[in-house]
Amino acid sequence: MTTPIVQSYIAGRWIGSEAAQTLRSAINGQAVYKTHADAIDFGEAVHHARTVGLPNLLKLDFQQRAQRLKALAKYLNEHKEQLYAVSAHTGATRADSWIDIEGGAGTLFAYASMGSNELPSGNVVHEGPVIPLGKKGGFAGTHILVPRRGLAVHINAFNFPVWGLLEKFAPNFLAGMPCIGKPATATSYLTEAAVRLIQQSGILPEGALQLVIGSTGDLLDRLDGADVVTFTGSADTAAKLRVHPNIIRQSIPFNAEADSLNCAILAPDVTPDDEEFDLFVKEVAREMTVKAGQKCTAIRRAIVPRDRIDAVAEALRARLAKVTVGDPSVEGVRMGALASHAQFDDVRDRVATLRQGAELVYGAGDGFKPLGEGTAEGAFFSPTLLLAREPLKNDAVHDVEAFGPVSTLMAYDGVDEALALAARGRGSLVGTLVTRDPKIAAQIIPAAAAMHGRMLVLDREAAVESTGHGSPLPMLKHGGPGRAGGGEELGGVRAVKHYLQRTAVQGSPTMLAAITGEHVRGAQVTETVQHPFRKHFEDLEIGDSLLTHRRTVSEADIVNFGGISGDYFYMHFDEIAAKDTQFGQRIAHGYFVLSAAAGLFVSPAPGPVLANYGLDTLRFTKPVAIGDTIQARLTAKRKIDRNKVDDKGVGQGVVAWDVEVKNQHGELVASYDILTLVAKRG
Repeated sequence: MTTPIVQSYIAGRWIGSEAAQTLRSAINGQAVYKTHADAIDFGEAVHHARTVGLPNLLKLDFQQRAQRLKALAKYLNEHKEQLYAVSAHTGATRADSWIDIEGGAGTLFAYASMGSNELPSGNVVHEGPVIPLGKKGGFAGTHILVPRRGLAVHINAFNFPVWGLLEKFAPNFLAGMPCIGKPATATSYLTEAAVRLIQQSGILPEGALQLVIGSTGDLLDRLDGADVVTFTGSADTAAKLRVHPNIIRQSIPFNAEADSLNCAILAPDVTPDDEEFDLFVKEVAREMTVKAGQKCTAIRRAIVPRDRIDAVAEALRARLAKVTVGDPSVEGVRMGALASHAQFDDVRDRVATLRQGAELVYGAGDGFKPLGEGTAEGAFFSPTLLLAREPLKNDAVHDVEAFGPVSTLMAYDGVDEALALAARGRGSLVGTLVTRDPKIAAQIIPAAAAMHGRMLVLDREAAVESTGHGSPLPMLKHGGPGRAGGGEELGGVRAVKHYLQRTAVQGSPTMLAAITGEHVRGAQVTETVQHPFRKHFEDLEIGDSLLTHRRTVSEADIVNFGGISGDYFYMHFDEIAAKDTQFGQRIAHGYFVLSAAAGLFVSPAPGPVLANYGLDTLRFTKPVAIGDTIQARLTAKRKIDRNKVDDKGVGQGVVAWDVEVKNQHGELVASYDILTLVAKRG
């Protein structure tokens, strides 16, 4: 049977007919794929991204790209079993592959949701506030975010061939940037399988995604300042790429997410009788065995009070002894193989270095025998637990990472020493603190946070829903300082903004409104005969405005509102006490002013406005006293077409309205945005 060749996808076609490197199964050592030897024309790849991918992406807006991501996530989930079948060759169990495959699709879903909820229609993000730059209101400044009009190059590690590509692709796609993905060769066949599904789906515009198998050649030399490079892998490789001459010369943004010696700290308040003790042991063991320890977020250093170190060692030893290792297709197997035989050799050599200054608590000598036919030729490595009783005197445990099922216990005396040990990692992606005491958490977390990208505080309450130490989440930052690369990925819409250009814009409010696609206070408005609430979504224009009639606030208003709301705060009802305040008199409830303003601008009959679902930026800027007269201005501020329909098939969009409430002197007393669902004509 001919060994299939893993191909690159360049400029809309698959490349690769001549075999090169053999890729062996991590389970039994058999040849499963070959890389291709065909040369890639990176000039063509870059040209295709710039001239085909970029224009196609910019024909869509943020909302439309979010819809494409959602459709792609659904498609991948529908075809996930094809990826699971390929993933088996990487040595991953079904649970390991779930993190990679369905976790990747889940990240697409998450960014589709964030895009539809947090990004506008169009391709300009207004990042306010608008700042007045003159005394007369005719000159102001603000910030906008726009697509960089370049391409992204993603260079990924071997451990998550699907998730690693998709967690980078999702935000750059939302930002309107085409990408070229380059997976690590060892598991590139799984990335290729995912890209084939993506390409077959027809969901993405042509040129949005290209795939490189093998070397990047002169690709980085062909980039310019509009482009972005991201990297996941070893700290050493990240350091080399960071100083690539063209990256420096062109000031190309470079984001690195590197392997790090992440730690978990057992706080001194936790005893072996506490539930938190078992949580700590379980978390360390899980991080050692999930993906056979091949996670950049895995716990490499378990920092434990000296008087608990032997108890933790014994508990971990007992738990690791129950882990069944072998071919994931064999029932009962809980840990698979390392991704490649080269990885096996690397982990073996690094463990040998670590053992020079640490005791072996558990390892291959404890009955290690992988289950399954042919596993003797596989890349299986025993869970290996080491113990450093004097870790402050041992540099290797803080410098050498064995990227496999390997962790080192470290004894400490006092919280300050625990923090010193955590800092010896010189920057980590994630750290965990297991404690019952909020005061200890408040002491340790702010100090440890300076050297960590994410911190998990684990106790019995959080454990019920905790996603665990080693799980990056789309809405939270993934990255860390120092050795961890100094970069940031994920973190919600923050990741999208990494692929956008932030620009300060100055001009008149009217010009700023035209540029940002949002009404800006002081800009020209359009007062039409038809009430803005009577207009369908398509018919509303930014700047459509209504100046309401006036209303004088009476004592009866305050008394009635207090009776309805139950708010009898002294400022509204106690005339004597109110005189002693900064206002010198009774004032109306702020929420009465809000309600009265709604009464002024709402059009009560049924119409296109379907629902009011929120307020933003609410401020009460000046008190309203008995006898004051208020008037409101309602202006269409922002429109977002989410391309959704309701249960009756009626399309709808979101409209944000700017509301200004002023008193009889023209002074602003309340200011806010209201968000409404507005029906479309169709």
